[in-house]
Amino acid sequence: MGEARVGAQPIAWLTHICYRCKIIVVGTGFKCRAYPDPEQAAVLNRTFGCVRLVWNKTLAERHRAYHTEGAKTSYKQTDTALTQWKKTDDLAFLSEVSSVPLQQTLRHQHAAYQNFFAKRAKYPRFKSRNHRQSAHYTRSAFRIRNGELFLAKTTTPLKFVWSFDNVDLATLNPTMIIVSRDPDGRYYITFAVDTDQPDPLPETGHAIGIDLGIKDFAITSDGDTVANPRHLKRKAANLARYQRRMTRCQRGSMNRRKAEAKVARAHRKVRNARNDFLHRTSTNLVRRADTIVIEDLAVNNMVRNRKLARVISDAGWGEFRRQLEYKAERAGRTLVVIDRWYPSSKTCSACGHLLARLDLGTRHWTCPGCRTRHDRDINAAKNILAAGRAVAGENPRDACGAGVSRQGSSLPQSATKQELQGMSPVRIPRL
Repeated sequence: MGEARVGAQPIAWLTHICYRCKIIVVGTGFKCRAYPDPEQAAVLNRTFGCVRLVWNKTLAERHRAYHTEGAKTSYKQTDTALTQWKKTDDLAFLSEVSSVPLQQTLRHQHAAYQNFFAKRAKYPRFKSRNHRQSAHYTRSAFRIRNGELFLAKTTTPLKFVWSFDNVDLATLNPTMIIVSRDPDGRYYITFAVDTDQPDPLPETGHAIGIDLGIKDFAITSDGDTVANPRHLKRKAANLARYQRRMTRCQRGSMNRRKAEAKVARAHRKVRNARNDFLHRTSTNLVRRADTIVIEDLAVNNMVRNRKLARVISDAGWGEFRRQLEYKAERAGRTLVVIDRWYPSSKTCSACGHLLARLDLGTRHWTCPGCRTRHDRDINAAKNILAAGRAVAGENPRDACGAGVSRQGSSLPQSATKQELQGMSPVRIPRL
């Protein structure tokens, strides 16, 4: 998996559901920078607005029907409603754009509701014009000829930068194209391609445990340390200055839009730098070890700490785990996630002695049992590796993170399968 680059960024190992065949499709994607001309930009902006309107209006109708009539809305009903909307005078402009992105919007909302009722995602939200805009085009709404891309409702090819030297664009057969516009005004194209499972990487005979932290981003069981770059902290002064300028501008004015674009550009630079760092770090770890062991960190709960929320969010632990998951699967590696309640820092990696208490400020400690001097993070990484091997069945005698008792009222979860238990039934919130 290549790293993020300027102008073109490789996308994660994708897994989506074919709505017709109801099967899981595995593939990859390529994200490129696009440069539409004024006419194409007008068509795309109009399409983004129609997609946003269809999503919000359909979501409101679904919500109203459920809370007033107690009836659920199917995809067929939303499709019929979209056809009726196009026949009205107020929404006749929906026929001016391609119907494929509008249909895909209905499918995505239907899938979002299914994920919500299956407890895999939160309740769908309304889309805002100030956030990222996107439109999905299937094969019936685009064509590629001699390396040129033609979208529906446009007469000229859309210019974009293709910098993937190992992939021939002329032979590329994408199943879907996603055109997006970031808040800073940049346009991007994502080519989604169905591919076979690639050949696994050669075995290295090495296993590694990773302890994620704030001072250092990652500490491995080998004793290696990956420094935390703190991308947001380096840009915090500029972001604060741009946001102050934005708040002084009148809402709806041209100066306000310019200030918002400048803030969005600053956030984009931070986001790209963070993604590049995470891609390089995760790719290096996947190439180094056959088995990678990490902790199941509750990032959503940890960011509730006001003092550490910004630093934890800037580290990107959740995105790092996601990248490790799909890259390990693609490379034929084994990724083991141990229980978050396993006392990796308080356990001696040499003799297994468990301390009764270990403060966060204590970075080094001596084991009372074997008198071994430990670095807190390296010792935790070694214990994480031992617990991962026990979970994977390599060495059952090693300390295991499964079924570890914890302080508090919540029950411990298994390290091999951690599911939410005892949850109340899914309820649709009132808007």
